[in-house]
Amino acid sequence: MLQRELANSNYNKNNQVSSPIVNSSVVHNQSNNNDANHISRSALLEEFRNNKLKKYELKDIIGNIVEFSGDQHGSRFIQQKLETANNEDKQMVFDEIKPKALHLMTDVFGNYVIQKFFEYGSASQKAVLAKIMEGHVLSLSLQMYGCRVVQKALEHIQEEQQAKLIKELDGNVLKCVKDQNGNHVIQKAIERVAPEHIQFIIDAFHGQVYSLATHPYGCRVIQRIFENCTNEHDSLLEELHRYTFNLIQDQYGNYVIQHVLEHGDPEDKSLVISKVMGQILILSKHKFASNVIEKCVTNGTREERQKMIDEVIKVKSDGSSDLINMMKDQFANYVVQKMLDVVDKDQHDLLITKIKPHLQSLKKYTYGKHLIQRLELEINSNNE
Repeated sequence: MLQRELANSNYNKNNQVSSPIVNSSVVHNQSNNNDANHISRSALLEEFRNNKLKKYELKDIIGNIVEFSGDQHGSRFIQQKLETANNEDKQMVFDEIKPKALHLMTDVFGNYVIQKFFEYGSASQKAVLAKIMEGHVLSLSLQMYGCRVVQKALEHIQEEQQAKLIKELDGNVLKCVKDQNGNHVIQKAIERVAPEHIQFIIDAFHGQVYSLATHPYGCRVIQRIFENCTNEHDSLLEELHRYTFNLIQDQYGNYVIQHVLEHGDPEDKSLVISKVMGQILILSKHKFASNVIEKCVTNGTREERQKMIDEVIKVKSDGSSDLINMMKDQFANYVVQKMLDVVDKDQHDLLITKIKPHLQSLKKYTYGKHLIQRLELEINSNNE
């Protein structure tokens, strides 16, 4: 169970845009390159880096703001100061970085200074930076550091500028979705921009749902649409349902189906569950599909759970049942655990009754041993 949770946890972590300031992993990973590749530092920056005792203020580095922004330690200093700086000091810094803003947006350390202005700058400063980005949104979105600036801009600028910037991606939506940087920009646009301004994104997905849902980045974007574009996603869901059985078994598509089961409308959940009926044993033994079956159990109605239970407890001609086979399997045993966890008392007692005669024979199998131990404790407790 722990391995499965870790796998899901890693997926979710990868699904987030990392934009830390002080503790940025990007900053730390790039520090050696910054030292090795610099051409020359000004005397002021050299002194700043070496003199840890002197207390510097923003006014002390005027004339060297751009240089400091491109330095690991200098950038960090400016970021921290901007959070509490008065309007005069912010404008002083802004006037210096403005001519080099586009370059700083794609710089390993400079991008964080630009992001700080979108967070803490004045409305006019944010508007100016957004204006500078015009005509460059696609290239910024596909760049490792630029994509973070575009996302930050979409969080903090006015709707009119949001619409203008994101429209530049029209015609390149799928390119961005399948890009390791660009996909985060599309996700942010779906989350933060009014639906009427991103209809072109929705339109680009028609006829592409299966290929996107089975893509490592595309599957994330599809989920953001289902979360945020409630009035626009019906046609995409209809397309998705045509491929449910294949997606359930896909290493990325299974996450999209899980998302529907967790957050979808009752009719969409029921449609997914209806597609797995008759195949519960096979899908429960599948590495990716087993996660979906767990979600079916968790999010189904009582009646749907009962149908799933009836399917797996049915005794075959050889005296075996799918339930017992599932308890022996490395993936399917988790589905049985989930059933025992979420069903009501009557259903729980029914499962126990079907499992109890097989407990001794199940002990010789590697998988599900802890489940058997749990059941033995439960049975003994009930007998006392």
